[in-house]
Amino acid sequence: MTKSQLIEEVAKRANTTVKKAELIVDTIFSSMVEALENNDRIEIRGFGSFVNKSYGAYVGRNPRSGESIEVPPKHLPFFKVGKELREILAKPKQAL
Repeated sequence: MTKSQLIEEVAKRANTTVKKAELIVDTIFSSMVEALENNDRIEIRGFGSFVNKSYGAYVGRNPRSGESIEVPPKHLPFFKVGKELREILAKPKQAL
């Protein structure tokens, strides 16, 4: 599902305009980005949680040249699936 498909689905389910749905989706995403920038944890019950993980510096390898390169430490978002979503996805799909 793309962002535009999500916006269309929100507009349909909320019985609102696409413009209002776009504002809702953009507000949610920007709030999530802001929380992660502030190193806050995001927890959506039944869905999962987002948290920043820290990775230390290491010596990597350039795959094209084979040359060793220094990779600086970094923080990347990590998603952990929630129990309810994991159970839904683990069920075998029903035949239509």
